[in-house]
Amino acid sequence: MNQKMMPQVNQKMDKKKSDQGFVSTEDWLPLIDIKNGMMETKGSVLSGNYYVTGVKIEPKNIFISDVQTQSNVIYGLRDLYNTIDYEFWLICCDRPVDISLYRSELEIMYNKEENLNIRKLILEDIQKCDDFDGPAINAVDTEYYILFKEPVKNTEIIQKKIHNLISNLAQAGLNSRQTSDDDLRGILDSFFNDSMKFEYGSVMTNG
Repeated sequence: MNQKMMPQVNQKMDKKKSDQGFVSTEDWLPLIDIKNGMMETKGSVLSGNYYVTGVKIEPKNIFISDVQTQSNVIYGLRDLYNTIDYEFWLICCDRPVDISLYRSELEIMYNKEENLNIRKLILEDIQKCDDFDGPAINAVDTEYYILFKEPVKNTEIIQKKIHNLISNLAQAGLNSRQTSDDDLRGILDSFFNDSMKFEYGSVMTNG
């Protein structure tokens, strides 16, 4: 099962916000909050709200390994999928590469360096960073997730599912961990911004 988690459109928007002109994309989403590595989403009156969470899988290039190792990973994933008896999503998304820290370190080196030739080399690297981070290249990392949803009251079941996923992936030779708040925000950004780098603007309030 390979499904994309798509936000549902809330047909009944808050009229007061609409009249005041403060309607944003967030008002259309069933999303309530992101915390503790889980997204709380709106459910029905009968089912209640849901948590959407899961695991982030560390990429592994099995094609540089021997045939036996490749087979072990593939068979391990097959066994994992056969043990999952609930609805889940396989998510593959691109996330813009963030090299801002590296660029800041180059700027510090540039300001401290006195040798003109070395300063020129550092400046060239800074310019390369700008090109690398710009729209012309738009470098991205590909990230992989297994997500599922569960009623908010079933916290023990959620932790059990996450533990089983991590354990079974480890048996297949893959490292994984529970999703973080930043991971989940990154998934949403990837869907809404087509994997392009997105700069957040000012936060508007209704006060």
